[in-house]
Amino acid sequence: MEIGVLSVRYARALLKSALEQHIEEKVYQEMLTLYQSYLKVPNLRFTIDNPMLEKSKKKSLLITASGGTVSSLTERFIALVLNEDRESTLQFMAASYVTLYRKHKNITRGRLITAVAVTPEIEKKMRQRVESRTQGTVEFQTEIDPGIIGGFILEYDTYRMDASVQNQLRNILTQLRK
Repeated sequence: MEIGVLSVRYARALLKSALEQHIEEKVYQEMLTLYQSYLKVPNLRFTIDNPMLEKSKKKSLLITASGGTVSSLTERFIALVLNEDRESTLQFMAASYVTLYRKHKNITRGRLITAVAVTPEIEKKMRQRVESRTQGTVEFQTEIDPGIIGGFILEYDTYRMDASVQNQLRNILTQLRK
């Protein structure tokens, strides 16, 4: 079975169970933390995929990677994945859960890139603008990139607005080359 199909099936089952128990937000945070742990610690995947490591130690490590104190549902889910020898796809299951949860709750990811730090008021305004356009909640991430010189870049869904000085200079240069 394809990894993507398998991971989505497990993630759907986890989301369904979490919704029934009304703990989908907690499980979302745990799966997001687990997924980010895989991204931040590349050796986690190699350790979990190691067939010589006992399942009990893998379970303990995965619970720690999920935030330490996890819901009983997440703990049982990890045990099930280990019992079925599917730990090599757990990273994809966590990512699939995050995606399914965001879709279910109408959450959009947004990103604001600026040359200097923005005030909380400006960030709030940008978040509200995106929320009004998407008719949902926005998980907003701000980044500082001095390379854009000034202005900002706003991204969400498939939308990208580049109002940076760097982009404007690039456009002027393109016009001058014609």
